[in-house]
Amino acid sequence: MAHAPQFLKLVNDAKTRIKETNVAGVKRRMEAGEKFLLVDVREESEWAQGHLPGAVYMGRGVIERDIEQKIPDTGAKLILYCGGGFRSALVADNLQKMGYTNVESMDGGWKGWLDAGLPTAKG
Repeated sequence: MAHAPQFLKLVNDAKTRIKETNVAGVKRRMEAGEKFLLVDVREESEWAQGHLPGAVYMGRGVIERDIEQKIPDTGAKLILYCGGGFRSALVADNLQKMGYTNVESMDGGWKGWLDAGLPTAKG
């Protein structure tokens, strides 16, 4: 998907302030038993089509509004993902502004996960 230039500018700016991981890193960390919360920030219709195993859903449209009630621990280890790593970068930046200190965005996102042939879940 070709993204609009101003959107990419916004994403690239956010990426200067956040920590990123990638699909291989998340898979390795899952296999090693590392404890973190995997958060899908895509649209609800995208989530319904499939998501990463063990992920929780908090869409980008509401995560900033809802996160304090659902995840009150601002030190919780969170790995966010979206379709490709752009929306999750924007969310990671916002969560950091809200005081969350252990947030990462998964570059490659859902598409990268599928391209790697990794397991998915539904429901």
